[in-house]
Formats: sequence, C-alpha cells, structure tokens
Amino acid sequence: MTTSETIAVPGPSGAIQAYVAHPEGPGPHPAVVVIHDAMGLRSDTRNQADWLAAHGYLAVAPDLFGDGRTITRCLRDAIRDYSRWEGTVFADIEAVRDWAREQKEASGRVGVIGYCFGGGFALMLAPPERGFDAVSANYGRLPRDLDGFFAGACPVVASFGGRDRSLRGAAVRLEQALEGAGVPHDVAEYPTAGHGFLNDHGPGEVPALFVALGSMLPTAYDPVAAEDARARILNFFDQYLSRDGSA
Repeated sequence: MTTSETIAVPGPSGAIQAYVAHPEGPGPHPAVVVIHDAMGLRSDTRNQADWLAAHGYLAVAPDLFGDGRTITRCLRDAIRDYSRWEGTVFADIEAVRDWAREQKEASGRVGVIGYCFGGGFALMLAPPERGFDAVSANYGRLPRDLDGFFAGACPVVASFGGRDRSLRGAAVRLEQALEGAGVPHDVAEYPTAGHGFLNDHGPGEVPALFVALGSMLPTAYDPVAAEDARARILNFFDQYLSRDGSA
C-alpha cells in the first residue's frame, strides 16, 4: 500500500514544500520529481505522484509557487528562469532531485516528469549537467535553440496533443532533434487531444486566468490519450530508471 506526506525539503533559498508519495515496500525504488503545471501544486499533481508511487516510484512533487506570490508573479519569474536556464525554479528542482536520490528507500536513479509549464522545464533538464536519468515532458515548450541542445542528454519520452495550437509541430521538431543527437526517445502526438490532456483538474481548482485561456486553447482531460501516454511513460521509466541502471 502506498503512503504519502507533505514535507519541507531544504533548498538554497529556504524550505521547499513538497508532496511525497511512497511506493509499497522498502525499496530500493527509482525516484521521480513531478513538476506541476502553470496552476501550481494542486490535487491533480498529487494524483500524478500517487499514480507513479502505485507503480513503484518514489514520487516527489515540489510546490514551486509556494512562497506567497500570486500565480501571475510566479509565472513571470519562472519564465525569466526558463529563458536564462538558471534561477530559483531550477535550483529548487535540483535540490528536490538531490533529496530524493539520498533517501534510504531510493535506488539512486532519478527521473523527472512535467506537465505544460513543468513539461517545458523537464525538457530543459535533459542535458547531462542537470543530473537526471530520464525525462517525461508532456506538452512542454521546446528549448529555443534545438541545435545541439540535447547532445549527451538523458532519454526523453514526450507527449503532445494534435489539437494544441500553442505547440503545433513541436512533436516533429523534438523527435528530429532527439534523433539527430542520438538520444533514446519516444515522442507521440495524439490527434484528438488538446493541451493539458493528462491533467484532470477539478472545476473549483482552475483560476479565472486559466478559465479564460481555456476558451481560446483546447485544454481538456482526454482519458483515452491519457491512458496510452501513461502506459508509454511507465514503460519508458521502467526501462531507463531500472534499479541497476542496466538499461
């Protein structure tokens, strides 16, 4: 039976609140850092962590917007960090990665999974200097300059929605970049799915800003596409986050 808790992970700028889902048994278990979407750490992100824990992964979801700032300010600061490839968001994620790797139940191998906002950051964490063993990027913005970006990167599994106008052509461009860099990968685009098809937010959890954006961009949970994407993600993580790292 899996268990969960909310803890404070030591970070470079102070404590990082994080939701931790523990798999059944003493381990060792591979770990996965779960990066929430632009709405912050809500029940959907905790459910994503629980899903991973149910399949044998120590899942840690940091609250990257948890210091009292408004969502608008959090997103502005995160976009700045993303554009510079450094800053508080990266530092906090890497602190959580190190914490997860050091746990007694952990195997030492750590992946990262992200959605939307988090999917973009997950791709930015694929290069070797970021210290992850596998990446799952779901409808995340691609790095600005793909030429050479993924040289030496860890394996990447990525999923996009064919009805997502904000990322039109992203799946093809990402697959070409990963293929050119010789990075093991699995990239899929689901024709009937829109943006956010893996995220099942309750109506009361969606801020007004995102309700307005949703009217312009198809953003709905798609159970059929989500089921297939989750199966691919688990298969990929099972291969590249195996306990002995032989994959």
